Amino acid sequence: MKKALIIIDIQNDYFENGAMPLVGSYEASENARLVLDRFRADGEPIIHIQHIASKPDATFFLPNTSGANIHVNAEPLEQEKVIIKHYPNSFRETGLFDYLKNMNITDLVICGMMTHMCVDTTTRAAKDFGFNCILIGDACATRDLELNGQKVKAKEVQLSFLAALNNFFSNVKSTKQYLDKG
Repeated sequence: MKKALIIIDIQNDYFENGAMPLVGSYEASENARLVLDRFRADGEPIIHIQHIASKPDATFFLPNTSGANIHVNAEPLEQEKVIIKHYPNSFRETGLFDYLKNMNITDLVICGMMTHMCVDTTTRAAKDFGFNCILIGDACATRDLELNGQKVKAKEVQLSFLAALNNFFSNVKSTKQYLDKG
């Protein structure tokens, strides 16, 4: 077993005054930072995923903007891998799969943003590719959604997606649970 940390899209546009602020993004980023610090202290592989918009009508993560930059709480060190993506699935049209396989990674610890999009899609894909996944639920954030005129609060979106990912696709843990027991 060899594990790696994948931090998905903890970027400035998801924070207050960003183009797409999420509910609880700062708190989630602080928890992600605690997990990141553990991986750094243990010398384990860390992969930062950064979404750069490629659609002409995109409203956030626009190329060459401060909003697309990785937030200071998850800022990569020079030696840490950064993979740019253009789709919710961090594996789609990126080198992530090959990078993980070349490093003999079998287990992934995942956190980031948005829970209902990129975190969900990447976690499901990782499982399909045969990786064992731990998802740090309180190191993820999402936003309110709407369906047919009904508003779904971020808290319910978060809980629903984490519950759906738990057991088969991943083992969902809190930051404290992960740091206390791994």
